[in-house]
Amino acid sequence: MTPDQIPVRGTLSAQKPLDGLTWLRVGGPADWLFQPADPEDLASFLQALDPAVPVFPMGVGSNLIVRDGGIRAVVIRLGRGFNGIETGPVVTAGAAALDAHVARKAAEVGRDLTFLRTIPGAIGGAVRMNAGCYGSYVADHLIDIDVLTRRGERRTLPAQDLKLAYRHSELPADTIILSARFHAPEGDPAALQARMETQLAKRDETQPTKERSAGSTFRNPAGFSSTGQPDDSQELKAWKVIDEAGLRGAQLGGAQMSPKHPNFLINAGGATATELEALGEEVRKRVLQARGISLQWEIMRIGEKLPGASVPALQVSAED
Repeated sequence: MTPDQIPVRGTLSAQKPLDGLTWLRVGGPADWLFQPADPEDLASFLQALDPAVPVFPMGVGSNLIVRDGGIRAVVIRLGRGFNGIETGPVVTAGAAALDAHVARKAAEVGRDLTFLRTIPGAIGGAVRMNAGCYGSYVADHLIDIDVLTRRGERRTLPAQDLKLAYRHSELPADTIILSARFHAPEGDPAALQARMETQLAKRDETQPTKERSAGSTFRNPAGFSSTGQPDDSQELKAWKVIDEAGLRGAQLGGAQMSPKHPNFLINAGGATATELEALGEEVRKRVLQARGISLQWEIMRIGEKLPGASVPALQVSAED
């Protein structure tokens, strides 16, 4: 069946613009946007959908560039029916639950998932990319996940089946995460809260949290996240090699590498997806020339480019 022939309890929209659903505020329309009411609504939709129609699970759009030509697929965006949080020695979180909310809820009952507090986005995306911060990763805590396959079959997958690595999992792209279970070590609620406040203060001091960004643009070449400790080596951090290449604050149209943190690609005003991606690719080219390091995108890029889209010239500051 085609999407419009399938009865749903959620919201199904044709040719839905996605720019308002991504943190970078760019992107063309999806052929269809489906916001299911709950897991049962989603399962029945997938079971009825023509197998030839591609689907793309989308979280809160925190780590995503949707290209200007849009997405030729059914984009599935999970909402309220998928954001529940249950706390205890094991914390269960819906795929749409925000990482920060999970960290706070767990801390309230003395359970430590504080590393999630400063990670943008929701649990589904955090699991899919094995998100990490301050030396801790989803892989260190994940027990298992509940998913729906493209055919609408519900399964529970143990963490080891995902083969989690630095910013990577082997979960098929069209598999939709419903929820995840985490082992959460015990801790003092007040101490956990204080730790998160310290982490937030450090983040706000060093990152452009008030700008339109998608978090870190490129993976660290060292292959691990920052530990936050005083002896943390900066030699192979993505921000460091971008800075050394003279690209802090570099701008291409409305896209810019943040002057505050050069591994943050920001929409400085009116940027297109084409400009954002082109700036990222220019940064990759120049870092490769300067350091022999091929930076890998951490931001997911999806969809079709607009044919003939023009790209303005790169601008860097005079001192660079």
